[in-house]
Amino acid sequence: MIANVKLTKKEEIANGTMAFHFEKPAGFEFRAGQFGDWTLIDPPETDEEGNTRGFSIVAAPYEPELMFATRLRDTAFKRVLRELPVGSEVKLDAPYGDFTLHKTESTPAVFLIGGIGVTPVRSMIAQATYDKAGHKITLFHANRTREDAPFREEFERLAQENPNFTFMPVLTESAPEGWQGERGRIDEAMLRRHIIDLNVPIYYLSGPEGMVKAMRVLLVSIGINEDNIRTEEFTGY
Repeated sequence: MIANVKLTKKEEIANGTMAFHFEKPAGFEFRAGQFGDWTLIDPPETDEEGNTRGFSIVAAPYEPELMFATRLRDTAFKRVLRELPVGSEVKLDAPYGDFTLHKTESTPAVFLIGGIGVTPVRSMIAQATYDKAGHKITLFHANRTREDAPFREEFERLAQENPNFTFMPVLTESAPEGWQGERGRIDEAMLRRHIIDLNVPIYYLSGPEGMVKAMRVLLVSIGINEDNIRTEEFTGY
């Protein structure tokens, strides 16, 4: 579907990170984890990257609105986006992608995610919670600091609502006093602290390119079947 969608709300959700909420077009359907191409309409400035970007749909299919979130780098697109008035319209071409939760509920899902790469995961976990799906889901979400972590409080809430969902925040740099999550980079020892049998789950990787590559190398070195590793080519940075 290609449609113009109206901005209803924008908010800062982490350091240098904003979420943008939009009205959902009538009849629009998608699967949790999919993305769309969002195009600015007649922006006041542009650059060689153009006026279109691909962003995951952060909202879950059952929710009444659409949403995406992004780090606000200093590009023409994101400068315009940051200042976009509520009520403005952008063009949405969606849905696309197959970075979606597998259907076999008896097979656990493990998400190894960096930073804003968590956007499609938020959609998947929110929908699985709403559907009362049987998947055992574990999310390792790595950020430099707690203030850099988008949707942290929401994942904590979902973990309370969904007995099958375990949220494990990971801070790679500074952790506050009393921090209950993990520290440092995700490695085999960290995974083994939380996953009984590493060979059983399907793994989902999303985030900065370097992290995604490192996580794939880690999993392959452990002996994980590459057919059980799924990656998102994430461009939200």
